[in-house]
Amino acid sequence: MKKLFLFIAIPLSVIFIAIAALVFLVNPNQFKPLIVEQAKQHTGLELVIDGDISWQFFPSIGFELGRTALKNPQGFSQPNLFKVSSIGVDVSVMPLFDQKLEIGNVTLDGAEFYLETLKTGERNIDALTSSQADQAATEVTSSEQTQADSSAASSSASSQWSINLAGVTVSNAVLEIQDHQTGSFTKLYDVALGLSQFEFDNWTTATFAAKGQNNQQEFAAKGQAEFNLASDFSRYALKNIALDASFNDPANTIESAKIGLDTFEFDKVNNLTYAILGNAAGLDLDMKGAGQLAVDSAVSKVLLKKLTLDATFKGDALPQSPMKVDMASDLSFDLNKSHLQFILEKLTANAIELDGEANVTLLEIPKVRFNLHSPNIDLDEFLGLAQTEPASKTSTSSEGTPSSSGDNKAAKTSPTKSASSNTTEVEPDLSALKTLDVKGTIVIDKFKASNAKMQDVTANFSVNRGVAELTSFSSKLYKGSIKASAKLDARKTPASYTAKKRIKGVQVLPLLKDVADNEMLEGTGNINVDVKGKSLTPTGIKKNLVGTVDINFEDGAVNGINVAQVIRDNYARFTGGKIDDHDEPQKTDFSAMKATLKLNKGVVTTNNLTAQSPLLRVRGEGKANYINETVDMTISTSVVGSLKGQGGKDIDELKDVTIPIRIHGAWTQPQFSLIFDDVLKQKAEKEIDRGLNKLEEKYGDKIGDEKTKDAIRGALKGLFN
Repeated sequence: MKKLFLFIAIPLSVIFIAIAALVFLVNPNQFKPLIVEQAKQHTGLELVIDGDISWQFFPSIGFELGRTALKNPQGFSQPNLFKVSSIGVDVSVMPLFDQKLEIGNVTLDGAEFYLETLKTGERNIDALTSSQADQAATEVTSSEQTQADSSAASSSASSQWSINLAGVTVSNAVLEIQDHQTGSFTKLYDVALGLSQFEFDNWTTATFAAKGQNNQQEFAAKGQAEFNLASDFSRYALKNIALDASFNDPANTIESAKIGLDTFEFDKVNNLTYAILGNAAGLDLDMKGAGQLAVDSAVSKVLLKKLTLDATFKGDALPQSPMKVDMASDLSFDLNKSHLQFILEKLTANAIELDGEANVTLLEIPKVRFNLHSPNIDLDEFLGLAQTEPASKTSTSSEGTPSSSGDNKAAKTSPTKSASSNTTEVEPDLSALKTLDVKGTIVIDKFKASNAKMQDVTANFSVNRGVAELTSFSSKLYKGSIKASAKLDARKTPASYTAKKRIKGVQVLPLLKDVADNEMLEGTGNINVDVKGKSLTPTGIKKNLVGTVDINFEDGAVNGINVAQVIRDNYARFTGGKIDDHDEPQKTDFSAMKATLKLNKGVVTTNNLTAQSPLLRVRGEGKANYINETVDMTISTSVVGSLKGQGGKDIDELKDVTIPIRIHGAWTQPQFSLIFDDVLKQKAEKEIDRGLNKLEEKYGDKIGDEKTKDAIRGALKGLFN
């Protein structure tokens, strides 16, 4: 029992004697000049330690400093760059007798950092990065020399000490960042940092947390990581890295943004995961994904391979809600060349699927080049554009005119009302185009927009400092093809534009039916468009659009009107004949139809509309106002074939007589009327010529010379003028 007592008592006595020797033989305040001197030497700033440095014995042996502050340079709003309520330093006891200060853990409680930038651009933190040579170059006055010599003596005595730091624990810290140049202010609070069991060449766990605010923005972050640091600082590694952050302002709330790395070492592949949950710009976000991160030891290249995204977006602003987005891609960034390469293996957003690649060079204006491909894009489905139900068609009489005069009146006045609307139209803001240098190609196997179906679409376009250009566009369209080019110049407001389009061999009927639910025209269409204008508001486009549209249709028909029937019925009315019952289709066939449309600031005119069929020869001229959406044209029809209808009588007496038909009113419900007084004049003149010819055959020279014949002919025709 006595031996056991001695076994326990002797070590306790040694420890007690060691502690007593530490307290009585080692004065911790001898380090105070060293600490102050080193702070002055390295920062040029004054370090103030209130009171003495004292020993602490619980929970471990070490130093304890009271309130300590690092003073700001003159001219800054805060007196201190840094201050702390208390600093605790854990110290190993035995190495102190060999003048070795081995610091186990430094604790800072209530630390406050104040980083400030003046309007001149000067920062208080610049003092911490100033060179020691600048400090040494400062002249020392004779009165200061004595103090310097005294400090040098203390420094000389303390220079024999070696200092090592093992770890740091920060709690209840505050960081304020104020920039008077930009007027910004950011504050971090409840900042905490902890290192546990730090030792070189061994794994150490670090934890951190912080909250903050910037104007109306609030954010928080916490996380942890394990790191391994070589004693010569030549190597380090990280593992089990986790960050969880949150953010909110009046418009956005990110409940959680998590990033995780299994490991992080240079020149090795490190597995990355991420997840974001919250609401931004009115959209509910649920995003997660993974990838493989690799960084070379020179920190010149960053690779992110097999990057995936699995996301769901919800919100009224989306064309479809919810919207499911999946992505698989590779990304590489060359820091030396400021070059980013993005290889998109697959991106799906509901019905849209893309693949391709993009390259970005970070210059003053980033340079973007890309090539994208999609097997199928249904833009209508993606944008949620439900097909508009066709307007109820007003029943028409056999003459092709609306049976209800009230409906016709409404059709005329509606466009005028729309045109006189007081709605203010604003030019779109295209200033962002001035900051872009983008060029690329998009290839789409199948494409649908406004219910028009295209195949093999290829588009090459660019945006360069405010000028957007569609250098080429080609596609198959309804058994035909389309080629186009366009240019938009947004360097001035309003923007100006040019467009050229060549449509060849397109089947018009299915196109019109799909796009406009209109079956008025059919045939094979060839259309050339060459237009220009300025302004991108709906009204501005109409008012400033100028150019030409050449139309050439073959083997087609105009549906909704049977010209032969209209002529027969109106001729019967004028001659007192009987209007036969009929159920003939309301359709007028043609073998060819051509026209040149001239667009000029809201009005389109033509004077060379022609159409040919076995029955008729048609010429047309007139104009349409595409602001008011009205039309006023005269179609002159010459009968060259039989007008005999089903169950009707042939009226071949109208052959070679030009019959004018006026088309007027709203172009959605146009009226058709026959100008029959001209028809009768032509018919009468034709009969007069026929009669004179018979007189000449019967009486010959008795009529007289040609002047007499012309006088007789003129007098008879004058009866109809």
